[in-house]
Amino acid sequence: MPVHSKTTASNPAVSINSTAAPYTSPVAPPKRLAAIETALIEVLGKLRAGKDVLLEHGGEGLYQPLDLEIARCRMVVATRRGFDWAGTVQRGARIRVATKYVKTAREHFAAKGMHVDLIKLYGSMELAPLAGLADAIVDLVSTGNTLRANSLRVVEEIMPVSSRLIVNQAALKTKRGALQPLIERFEAAVAAHA
Repeated sequence: MPVHSKTTASNPAVSINSTAAPYTSPVAPPKRLAAIETALIEVLGKLRAGKDVLLEHGGEGLYQPLDLEIARCRMVVATRRGFDWAGTVQRGARIRVATKYVKTAREHFAAKGMHVDLIKLYGSMELAPLAGLADAIVDLVSTGNTLRANSLRVVEEIMPVSSRLIVNQAALKTKRGALQPLIERFEAAVAAHA
């Protein structure tokens, strides 16, 4: 069986090898879309990134003209079933939280006045509470199936996440004539599928 490459919602530049069938779009053949995107990237630079990546790694110097309304998911706080999240928060207890979104998690919990120890992890985040490494995790969730399969539950939603059209502000100034029609075409395509 052939191995296909796909991108993740959290980092569209990261490839994951999969033996699953490639995504097929009802709008245009994937190979054609990939070729168009590759050509545009060569001329204009990176075109899209997830909101989670932009917030975590800084979107400074980037203009985000459009939410592409694709790769939708939620950034959430999740704990083991049976963990008294509300009671722990109410008591002001220090909570251990595993995440790869350290900056975003720090800002979220600080805004709530919570004391947390953040543990930076990559990979199967849902294993941290099961292994006793953390009381909670901050991660992206789409369907929630992985959380349920690992006896975890969402206790807070931090924010919705989706892929954004991004443009370097310098490129927007120097290549506005080329970029503006493309941005308008993306806007029309998103509106047509809303």
